[in-house]
Amino acid sequence: MVIGVSADSVESHERFARKNDLHVLLLSDPGRTAIEAYGAWGKKKMYGKEYEGIVRSTFLIDPAGVVRWVWPSVRVAGHAEEVLDTLRRVRKEGFPGH
Repeated sequence: MVIGVSADSVESHERFARKNDLHVLLLSDPGRTAIEAYGAWGKKKMYGKEYEGIVRSTFLIDPAGVVRWVWPSVRVAGHAEEVLDTLRRVRKEGFPGH
């Protein structure tokens, strides 16, 4: 299952999903409880200015709820294929240590 989480509102998620024909679960975390718990909130820089915000990240969580892989500071280009390659490897070989 793929789940997206951001601090944006439910309404914003609904518009985003419609606009992009997205069929994944999008969760709204305006209080940043989950975002901060997963370390996906932090300092960022843009045009030489430092600010705090979402650190785009991906987490692969096994059926028992254990985080198995983390991709911090994700760049969109090529990222989906990298995650899919990892999922294919896990499906074929299982999680390390199991």
